[in-house]
Amino acid sequence: MRATRPHRPLRRLAPVAAAASLLLAAGCSSGAATSPVNGSSADGFGRAASPAAAPGVTPLEPLPAEIPPALGRYYSQQLGWQSCDGDFECTTFKVPLDYAAPDAGDLTLTAARKRSTGGGERRGSLLINPGGPGGSAVEYMEGASLSLDPKIRAGYDLIGLDPRGVGRSSPVSCLAGDRMDAFTATDITPDDQAEVDALVAADKEFAEGCRQHSGALLGHVGTVEAARDMDVLRALVGDQKLNYLGKSYGTFLGATYAGLYPSRVGRMVLDGAMDPSLDAVAGNRGQAAGFETAWTAFAKDCAKREDCPLGTSEEEVGRQLSALFQQIDGHPLPTGSGRPLTESLATTGTIQAMYAEFLWPQLRSAVGDAKAGDGSALLKLSDSYYERQSDGSYPNLMFANMAVNCLDLPPAFADPAAVQAAVPEFEHAAPQFGRDMAWMALGCAYWPVKATGAAHTVRAAGSGPIVVVGTTRDPATPYDWARSLAGQLESGRLLTYEGDGHTAYGRRSDCIDSAVNGYLLGGDAPADGTRCDK
Repeated sequence: MRATRPHRPLRRLAPVAAAASLLLAAGCSSGAATSPVNGSSADGFGRAASPAAAPGVTPLEPLPAEIPPALGRYYSQQLGWQSCDGDFECTTFKVPLDYAAPDAGDLTLTAARKRSTGGGERRGSLLINPGGPGGSAVEYMEGASLSLDPKIRAGYDLIGLDPRGVGRSSPVSCLAGDRMDAFTATDITPDDQAEVDALVAADKEFAEGCRQHSGALLGHVGTVEAARDMDVLRALVGDQKLNYLGKSYGTFLGATYAGLYPSRVGRMVLDGAMDPSLDAVAGNRGQAAGFETAWTAFAKDCAKREDCPLGTSEEEVGRQLSALFQQIDGHPLPTGSGRPLTESLATTGTIQAMYAEFLWPQLRSAVGDAKAGDGSALLKLSDSYYERQSDGSYPNLMFANMAVNCLDLPPAFADPAAVQAAVPEFEHAAPQFGRDMAWMALGCAYWPVKATGAAHTVRAAGSGPIVVVGTTRDPATPYDWARSLAGQLESGRLLTYEGDGHTAYGRRSDCIDSAVNGYLLGGDAPADGTRCDK
């Protein structure tokens, strides 16, 4: 299964992920015998003690178990599955635009299904979400259906539901392709007031484009509403409980569902976990540190290789990359496409390669070309991150990403002065990328809709076991986030992969795959604190 790209509370860096990394099989250990990771102390379950939530952060309260009468018509729809996309079936169904006012209008959502192949015990449906926010679950499920364990495919109907505002489900829309090109190329490390003004203008143009093209939908694409939509679909496919596999932002969506409907949680796997207790500043800063960890791993590896274009030590690799970015900042590189490689695009291309080890050789080559004056390979990496199409168009991914993030949490920063004040903390957490990521977080300051969500913990009291998978050097969802989420959940089981890359399940770790597959098939969750070593 290909890996997801992350949740990104970042302005420039959205979801959707690189293809699966070819990791070596890992060994497994479990229970109290598990050794601590990253030098942290372990609790009585053999897992590292989870960071405490910030003062004032309250738990997500469950919804009443009974379906409100005003929602009865949504829970009683009949699904009409029809052939689509080859061997799949697709359907649409209605949900309220606003769950607080169900009579105020509907949204149409799209789901796709791959019927179980049979030959084993039927286990109902397995809902799959790849993350983002903004990644199409329909497209991801269709790819994952080819690579999941045959026993999983035999026992479950696999379902991908594009969340509200995403893909085929009443999608958010913001900017045309040429304006997105300008947006992604805007300098995100402003050196003077003119560059600050240009960055603010780009953020405001993006926000205004979303307001014009998406209207009232922008106020109703939050994660709580998307989780409530999943419960409607659960009922419509006839499942008493929701079986769920979520990656990256999909872990936040799944944890939200568990918090709202703990008694309806079936077998739930949350891989590459987000920490719902973090506000936007802490989340962005933590992610900056995650990418710094991934960069350090890349730099150490690069320095040992003959084809490394950046030097022969970890420190020299970092210095030379910074010097290259500074050079590109003043003199963007030609790419042969009419779109010069700016520093912003070069940074995005570099960060794209942090998601999986198999992209590291491509990054080494691209940086070597850039040092020789050709920016085309780094631009290609950046374009693959944004999923820019060959005709110059962009998918809904980035638009939905910003819309959901800006609704789920209040803005990280109110204005450029607040960003500038926070830059030292970001640079302390991430010397290579901290400044970029601090400025990336400015976009929600100009969002046309006020945030409806806030940082919270998720307990999901009374649910069955929920497996939380964390990778120790995950760039996009740092390992501490998985520890924190597993610690918040009353029934959380932390499963650790000692390795690189974003997410772990389906990325050729026999240990992780065996633990997750055993749980999905037999219901036996791995012991809390189980660790898989590279």
